[in-house]
Amino acid sequence: MRKLLFIALLFLMIGSCKKDPVVGDMYAYDPTPYQLAIPTNLGWSSFPIPEDNPMTVAGVELGKKLFYDPILSANNTQSCASCHQAANSFADPNSFSKGAFGQEGNRSAPPLYNLGWTDKYNTTGHKFFWDGGATDMERQAIGPILNPIEMGNKNMFEVLARLQKDATYPALFRKAFGSDSITTVKLAKVISQFERTLISSNSNWDKAERRQRLRTPSEINGMMIFISEGKGDCFHCHGNLSSPYFTDFGFHNNGLDVNPKDSGLYRITGKAEDVGRFKTPSLRNLSFTAPYMHDSRFKTLMEVIEFYNSGTKHSATVDPMISKNFDKGGLNLTPQDKLDLLNFLLSLNDSNFINDPKHIFP
Repeated sequence: MRKLLFIALLFLMIGSCKKDPVVGDMYAYDPTPYQLAIPTNLGWSSFPIPEDNPMTVAGVELGKKLFYDPILSANNTQSCASCHQAANSFADPNSFSKGAFGQEGNRSAPPLYNLGWTDKYNTTGHKFFWDGGATDMERQAIGPILNPIEMGNKNMFEVLARLQKDATYPALFRKAFGSDSITTVKLAKVISQFERTLISSNSNWDKAERRQRLRTPSEINGMMIFISEGKGDCFHCHGNLSSPYFTDFGFHNNGLDVNPKDSGLYRITGKAEDVGRFKTPSLRNLSFTAPYMHDSRFKTLMEVIEFYNSGTKHSATVDPMISKNFDKGGLNLTPQDKLDLLNFLLSLNDSNFINDPKHIFP
């Protein structure tokens, strides 16, 4: 009897020494805050983090995994990263983005970086997507999942069911939120947490501002063209040199011919003054984000420069900063001016950003 009791106690002791591989170890709830690396000099500022979605290490890592996982598409063929590729500054190198079932849209997926500042500098209800169709980053994260041309899901119930049945995701949601239950709100929160980490701030322009390199004479002349109302006049929409974002985070009709099938912000607001107005993209990382404009009509940066120089079109809603040059036939930049402006724009490339292992799923 004593022998049997000893054996039973021995097994009990051995069992008590083993950690639960799920709850007691790597998948236990972990609210460790994520330390966001926001530049603090050269005009950079902090951006607001929603009180109901504080960034955590577990949340960011889960968001990153989901961003790269085709499980979010209806047929398990397409992830967020399919159209937002790290090598292209999280833009799509194709002229038009294709969906999970091969459907082709009428826009190219925009790049994803420095999105957090939109909430600070755009105080309207129209912030994300080319047409302002999402009011915040969390809604922006869910939009493509339900878009029939993009990820093709009929509703969020089928998406959540796939994730809930997965061998890994319930435990990862437990680690991020303290519960195995997967909801639309939680899904939106972690994807947007990851997207807020996508900060590009180490271009040659930034290095020159930090006195880590010297600008070339061509870059200097291009910079002066950029900020001159009598030359390029770019800064009204893309920010002056005291702003490091190179966008005003707003919406403008920049002189493209208006496509009645894609009316921009008007599709969202129904206001006549919004016809042809699209979100101003940042000018950072332009070498990685071709083709250009919301409809990918320009393949090279020099085509874009030539468009603003002499190709803008009149319409009822064209921005005054564009229309004021119609009478003189455009900007009238010389060939050297255009080359210098190009070299300045190329100095905004941040190759460190597109190669940062924090952003790339192994």
